[in-house]
Amino acid sequence: MKLLGALFLVFLVSGGARGAPVEPQCPQPRFTDKAPTEYYSRDNPLPDSWGNRRAGRKIYRGGVIDSVNCAGCHGKKGDGAGPLSGYFDPPPRNFTCEATINGTPDGQLFWIIKFGSPGTEMPAHPALSDEQIWQLVLELRRLAED
Repeated sequence: MKLLGALFLVFLVSGGARGAPVEPQCPQPRFTDKAPTEYYSRDNPLPDSWGNRRAGRKIYRGGVIDSVNCAGCHGKKGDGAGPLSGYFDPPPRNFTCEATINGTPDGQLFWIIKFGSPGTEMPAHPALSDEQIWQLVLELRRLAED
């Protein structure tokens, strides 16, 4: 979280010139290793309900858990072009890309959210409960549908 705060401060001070949002790419090459089998093979246990999707959307957009604001990097629309996206290499994942998201198992998404993605700037999110992570997985699937 300190890294995101520092990057946001640099973004504000620089006027955003160096860190302009990236152009969304679809499909995106993968950089994350395959999750361990006990995670990779899991299916989302939550029903794909309006309530769970709404909860996932709230977490994604920030304000529910202090250390979690997915939209800051991945963009409000999920296109990978959030205000901080220009500071990352590789750029944040484009969740609106069906080819990327639909080809990624629920358990892989869960594992990445929970433990982060080594070799990228995607941090682990230990403050999220398993239920909140599964709600986020539902939101990521929704973003790929829009």
